Amino acid sequence: MKPIWIVDDDQSIRFVLEKALLREDLPTRSFTNTREVLAALEQAADDDQQGPQVLVSDIRMPGGSGLDLLDKIKAKHPGLPVIIMTAFSDLDSAVSAFQGGAFEYLPKPFDLPRAVELIRRAVDESQREEVAEERMVAAPEMLGQAPAMQDVFRAIGRLSQSNVTVLITGESGSGKELVARALHKHSPRANGPFVAINTAAIPKDLLESELFGHERGAFTGAQTMRRGRFEQAEGGTLFLDEIGDMPFDLQTRLLRVLSDGHFYRVGGHNSVKANVRVIAATHQDLEQRVKLGGFREDLFHRLNVIRLRLPALRERGEDVPALTRHFLQASARQLGVEPKRISDAALARLAAFSFPGNVRQLENICHWLTVMAPAQLIEAKDLPPEVMAVGAGAEAHVPEAVAAASAAMAQPVASPPIAASGESAPVPAVSESTEAHAGVSSWESGLEVEAQALLAAGRTDVWDVLTRRFESRLILTALANTRGRRIEAAQKLGIGRNTITRKIQELGIE
Repeated sequence: MKPIWIVDDDQSIRFVLEKALLREDLPTRSFTNTREVLAALEQAADDDQQGPQVLVSDIRMPGGSGLDLLDKIKAKHPGLPVIIMTAFSDLDSAVSAFQGGAFEYLPKPFDLPRAVELIRRAVDESQREEVAEERMVAAPEMLGQAPAMQDVFRAIGRLSQSNVTVLITGESGSGKELVARALHKHSPRANGPFVAINTAAIPKDLLESELFGHERGAFTGAQTMRRGRFEQAEGGTLFLDEIGDMPFDLQTRLLRVLSDGHFYRVGGHNSVKANVRVIAATHQDLEQRVKLGGFREDLFHRLNVIRLRLPALRERGEDVPALTRHFLQASARQLGVEPKRISDAALARLAAFSFPGNVRQLENICHWLTVMAPAQLIEAKDLPPEVMAVGAGAEAHVPEAVAAASAAMAQPVASPPIAASGESAPVPAVSESTEAHAGVSSWESGLEVEAQALLAAGRTDVWDVLTRRFESRLILTALANTRGRRIEAAQKLGIGRNTITRKIQELGIE
């Protein structure tokens, strides 16, 4: 594993951090000023040696500040997590650290276990980002590991050497144009133009001229001859998006082009030959539109030679993490800022979201997070209101069986029944082992009831919800037993001191 680099002119700080990290099996390397760090980074790059996994730097040092070091490192090593150490009162420095792309800032004087946990979190995030970057480098123009997307990729591969007409169906925002571009890119027409037009976005009176062009004087304002999209796409691919919204009379003209490969410009008398592959897309049910008389049946069959159905994002939840990281990287490039990272908890919440706007909505959320998330690491609490509202709503609508089960588990054990004579009725003798077994059955049965109720509510975070409650109750009980002494509580629970500190922070027990 690559070492943690520590930069501080205070020898005591370096010593304390080195010893604490070595106890955690985290290798370290220390520096006293920024010049030494920059020189070591250059040497590591020249000699093809390992650089740091995480860099922890003081903000105020002779010969250069930690913020200057942060700027220089981010310019050459944008993926390296940098933790800035600063005084409690130095708020401006903390803000500057975040704006410069710091992973987190560590206020002095710091609690050593918390500092170690923060560095451990940065290490985990660094390793996760390294894997994500490797995948991103090898990623194609479309991302998707879900089986439904793999089917789409296989279909694109089979159609790679074909000029056949393709109809792409799928919900709005699911990426139909990306599929069309991929079909063009991997076809024999890849060297030709790719021209796209949304037939629903252009007024009916202008759509005919947009598609087929017009001759000079064809209508008021037509002062010159204009080539339409069919001519612009000559030798390439024409993508007709939202074909289901095309006016009925224009459908007839489109059918003629697909049938014989010729068309007339508006106001023209000479036919123009179209050497164009047509790919159409729609979010509508064209069969139903045909039945209702809104779409020509012969045109439908002419377009529906090969149909590709693009799955909605909610059908490919396993692709959300990769897409999220991709969009965060793209958004950062567009805005000229440092790419933000996202925690596993936030990714889990996103993956559980239904995304009515599909991939386009996820892309917009990533733009929002790039601007609005307060830190470089996006936590679940940083997600936009529409995502958080769904999670809160689901939690608020847990069936009453959950509350009933909790209440039943909280009830004291009933007293033995009273006999008619006023004496206690005889109670069967119960051995100690039987009592213990009954107690285990009681809480396990309650756990089962709660799990069933959450699952019935359609929750997708049952494991996280129940695990957090279990861990919280266990730690609180141990702390009550030891009167708040964490180290003793950790020993009694059989876990490490750092583990109980991290859990207390994660669960918000304090």
